[in-house]
Amino acid sequence: MSRSEPELPPNSAMHELRTRIDALDARLVALLAERSALIDEAARIKARENLPARIDSRVEEVAANARTLAAEHGLDPDLAEQLWRVMMEHFIAQEDRVLSVPKQG
Repeated sequence: MSRSEPELPPNSAMHELRTRIDALDARLVALLAERSALIDEAARIKARENLPARIDSRVEEVAANARTLAAEHGLDPDLAEQLWRVMMEHFIAQEDRVLSVPKQG
């Protein structure tokens, strides 16, 4: 037996809140896309400077920064760290793909 989702009238406070959440999600996705573009730039620099995709000290620095910023903004630092670690693993893999392309020359 499945429950159907309740219909929200357009003037519902919940409908308005969901609209705000959807708008925030769109901004978050745009920011992640911007971060992804910066990661591509970082990969090009790392390739030029013969640096690896993963630099453990930087990973830990970014995780610590996420925790600090989360605490300053009233967000659970454990959640922020967990999200950032997932994000960093994705972006390290993205850098690795760029770095694994043979150099032309």
